[in-house]
Amino acid sequence: MSTLLKQVLKHQVYPAMGCTEPVAVALCAANAAALHKGEIKKAVVWVDSATFKNGLGVRIPNTEGERGNLLAAALGLLIAKPKLGMEILKGATPALLKEAKFLLEQKAVTIKVKKRKDFYIEVNLLYKDGYKAKAVVSGGHTSLNYLEDNGKILVDKKPELEDKGDFKKVLARSSLADLIREAQNADKEDLAYIKKGALMNMRAAKEGAKLKKVGFYLSDLVDKKMLDNNLINSTKILASRAADARMDGIAIPVMSSGESGNQGIVAVLVPYYVGKYLKVKEKTILQSIALSHLLNGYVKAFTGDLAPICGCAIAAGVGASAAIVYQQKGADLKAITLAINNIISDIGGMLCDGAKSGCALKVVSSVDSALRAAFMGINHYGITEVEGFIGESAEKTIQNLSRISTVGMVKVDNTIVDIMKKKNK
Repeated sequence: MSTLLKQVLKHQVYPAMGCTEPVAVALCAANAAALHKGEIKKAVVWVDSATFKNGLGVRIPNTEGERGNLLAAALGLLIAKPKLGMEILKGATPALLKEAKFLLEQKAVTIKVKKRKDFYIEVNLLYKDGYKAKAVVSGGHTSLNYLEDNGKILVDKKPELEDKGDFKKVLARSSLADLIREAQNADKEDLAYIKKGALMNMRAAKEGAKLKKVGFYLSDLVDKKMLDNNLINSTKILASRAADARMDGIAIPVMSSGESGNQGIVAVLVPYYVGKYLKVKEKTILQSIALSHLLNGYVKAFTGDLAPICGCAIAAGVGASAAIVYQQKGADLKAITLAINNIISDIGGMLCDGAKSGCALKVVSSVDSALRAAFMGINHYGITEVEGFIGESAEKTIQNLSRISTVGMVKVDNTIVDIMKKKNK
């Protein structure tokens, strides 16, 4: 039984409608609001800086193109159905949207940034009848770690004590060879779930094709014969269309990876489409996507849930690149290592400045780099430890990247957040 893979699929790979940070804010708010039926007087939402950054400029599903964590929080309070999980915004209606906007106009809902390194959302509710409620999500988008019902504590647990925290520790201790074995041992249930995610993300790409955004303009370049109609460009168009749909707030779910929808688009859609294009056996394609999910989670076990570097480009790109090599070469550690080194050496410094329409551009860059890195790795060509910050193994390269991100880029991330906070005012 592929125990680690099952934990990754359970905790990091799930359907999400809309950008996962504002959706997590809405879900946390729903957990608090589900405790009491009454008229809200005031709601104070605290988020870590990275969640603030990711939820500032992205469109929210079922809101006619509106943006931001604040509106997501207000909708979560009014929907108040936490059982909907990361598809909580399915419950948004025109009437609730109007009511949510009224709450914002009355300044009944406010959002503040809490200086924390981990993923964190806290919602404090005060009703007009004096009733209070509080919910805290931390350590992961769906991890409800504290719930207080008018002074009575219903939930109080530390994130690191959950199996969610334990599996991340196991993931971080794993080797590349371990992750490949996990992928190869995926059972029928795992593979069926992985295929469900691939088809879900293909549907998102189909919706994105209706938009005149990044995918449209890439396709237009192909039509005008300024770009060739080949595997690399068709994969970039497909992935960017899915990201276009998601970032535009279209009310359609995508299968996430590493608790991120855009990462799911790259980690899932890219190896699925490439494998089908190259007529790889379906079981091998699905095993390769299992490896992609595992590697995406592995990178994030070191860089953190929301890092200064772009996860959809780098962490998911690492997974997609390794998956493509696996499809062609199987458990060839040298080839997969070189592919990972190649993509990290290429785009390892790409910054994250929050979720927005421009994420589709970064998805395109990730796909382009992942495919080049993979096909070089397949031929046993790639960047080695004699160059730059590349390590003597894939694991060491990823750990070096993590050090750059978590230590070297702290001031960069704070500067980006400061700029965005001033814009928000």
